[in-house]
Amino acid sequence: MWFRAMWYVTSQKNGASALGLQRVLGLGSYQTAWTWLHKLRRAMVRPGRDHLTGWVEVDETYVGGWEEGMKGRRRGEKSLVIIAAQVVGNGIGRIRMQVIPDASGGSLCSFIESSVEPGSTIHTDGWQAYASIVKKGYTHEVSPIRARPREASKLLPHVHRVASLLKRWLLGTHQGAVEPQHLPYYLDEFTFRFNRRTSQSRGKLFYRLMQQAVATEPITYAALVQPPQRSPAKPQEVGAT
Repeated sequence: MWFRAMWYVTSQKNGASALGLQRVLGLGSYQTAWTWLHKLRRAMVRPGRDHLTGWVEVDETYVGGWEEGMKGRRRGEKSLVIIAAQVVGNGIGRIRMQVIPDASGGSLCSFIESSVEPGSTIHTDGWQAYASIVKKGYTHEVSPIRARPREASKLLPHVHRVASLLKRWLLGTHQGAVEPQHLPYYLDEFTFRFNRRTSQSRGKLFYRLMQQAVATEPITYAALVQPPQRSPAKPQEVGAT
């Protein structure tokens, strides 16, 4: 049954919902299907993954319901997600993403240090909190967007493309029904899929998930429904193929 679940999850181009898994496997309850999916999402994070290198775009985005009147980097009830996208030619290489508590220099720099190899070029907007990354051994490329917010997607096209795909995936596959405390697990799955999107074999994705699943510590349903306890220094990302 677990092999069938892993094959179903990895063979679905846009991912699997708990209802879909329950129907396909004939599971007795939605809770069981939801628990199985979250256990598999935990296995999508590979310890010791390589850092991103080269030219890397970094920006934050808000994930969650619509809130009127929220401007700037105030999140309200939304979740603040930081995204790093490696630029390869005209395309996107690997990505990293993580839920962060705020857009302070400490939160942003901690994510970058744990996700990107020193010596790389970090391309951001003009948010001052990014300025201190130069002291961490990175080259900092800045594209201010304060006076031209509508051009943000043109100035940082790769990371904005990833953010758009993430939100579309959450709305499409999961109908936007993702609780904030469980969002990190969904970021794990999205990154797992994105970083392996060019794989020509679904079998390789199945093998990788199975390989990582047997190396992942077990967890109970009671622990799963609690907010994930993860160090801010560790991004919610999975390694390269």
